[in-house]
Amino acid sequence: MTAITKSFGGVPALSEASLEVMPAEIMALVGQNGAGKSTMIKIINGAYVHDSGTIAFNGAPWTAGSPQQAQRAGISTIFQEINLIGYRSVAENIFLGREPKRSFGLLDWTRMNTQAAALLARFDVNVDVRAPLDRFSTAIQQMVAIARAVSFDARLVIMDEPTSSLDEAEVSVLLRTIQQLKSEGVAVIFVSHKLDELYKVCDRVTIMRDGRTVAVSAMKDISKLQLVASMLGRDLAEVKKKGATAFEGGGSKIGGELLTAEHVSIGHRVHDASLDIRRGEIVGLAGLLGSGRTETARAIFAADRKTSGSIRFDGQTAEYNGPADAIAAGMGYCSEDRKTQGIVPGMSVAENLTLALMPALTRSGMLDEARQREVVERFIKEIGIKCSGPNQKIRELSGGNQQKVLLARWLCMNPKLLILDEPTRGIDVGAKAEIQNLIRRLANEGLGVLMISSELEEIVEGANRVFVLREGRTVAQLDHENITEGDVMHAMAHGHNG
Repeated sequence: MTAITKSFGGVPALSEASLEVMPAEIMALVGQNGAGKSTMIKIINGAYVHDSGTIAFNGAPWTAGSPQQAQRAGISTIFQEINLIGYRSVAENIFLGREPKRSFGLLDWTRMNTQAAALLARFDVNVDVRAPLDRFSTAIQQMVAIARAVSFDARLVIMDEPTSSLDEAEVSVLLRTIQQLKSEGVAVIFVSHKLDELYKVCDRVTIMRDGRTVAVSAMKDISKLQLVASMLGRDLAEVKKKGATAFEGGGSKIGGELLTAEHVSIGHRVHDASLDIRRGEIVGLAGLLGSGRTETARAIFAADRKTSGSIRFDGQTAEYNGPADAIAAGMGYCSEDRKTQGIVPGMSVAENLTLALMPALTRSGMLDEARQREVVERFIKEIGIKCSGPNQKIRELSGGNQQKVLLARWLCMNPKLLILDEPTRGIDVGAKAEIQNLIRRLANEGLGVLMISSELEEIVEGANRVFVLREGRTVAQLDHENITEGDVMHAMAHGHNG
């Protein structure tokens, strides 16, 4: 793939991106959210058509008009979410849509079951192929998806985060299977955020950032720190010598313990996350995509249920039944997905701002509009929300002002802890600085803040302390005087302090 461009509604998703995969090569494809990995994959498998650029497959010019055409040509994709049919048998899933037939169009069950068992045996999987797929573990279902992909006589198999739902033993089986594909001459594009896996099985790595291909290297020639630096767009020499600064507004007076999370696990995503926050403190939560940052924050807020570990908040054990309990205890949470999990686009600024406060503004089912207007006008003025008035639709505001409304939604609840997941994503530089300084001012007034950000500079400059997650585990705690981009990246890459 050479000089590939693709835009959606005038917004570029890919700009002159490139990707080269050799026969029987395992190519890692990595990058943060928005880097362009998914768009590249969907162009390869025929879900999207690129706007410009050239593609060659098996030595000839080529473009897939549909996923079916790509499969027929020898390109199979296995997605992170297994898209098979649970109530159908293992064999039916492998041959779905091209089942072997006997006379008069009847299914040849014997041949289908025999061929399915033989395919799985190539990968040391021995199960009853007549049983429904949903009787088996996620790992077995993943192996069935691989067997289906290979059954198309695939020359290229694309695996998008195939290990995200697997435990360590299951991951080992999958990695052996990938090596088996390589030995049979099949090329693999392997998308994963888990660096250790990349170094175990991949021959080369293609690194994408902001819709462009920024580096290609043999795995043996690039260190984990160099890989992380390329993904994040940091010059390694500068990172190593750059120290910490601070937001304007001075240091906050740090109080006593507010929240402590110890050895928290959430399904397959988070295995051992620990952190603590004090009153008036900004704690940064850093890590690569898929490290478990959002999952940990959602567990603290009781949006997702932890499977083990303990959480204490404001001196009490925090065993909440859901976000309503967390809100009542004094927590607020701004999601990273502002458009789908934050704002209600068709509602006004006033309605969005007071959404969480609505029970307190209601008497006998009637909204106290005067109190609502008082609250809204106060926060529009205090936070500097730029709008034509409280009744303006929030969808008409800029991203930065939408984010200010979401912050105000929680501030009017007078919370003790505010969880901010990517608080400055998708907003302009000026609004970003305003929000950063607002966060600092709130901390100076005694609010505890847990801030997740993919921008290292934001974490380094804004946090009193930083906890680093790697593959679902807390691997480092850095105090402000010791926080540098190099320290954070070293922990992301190697799993411990530099």
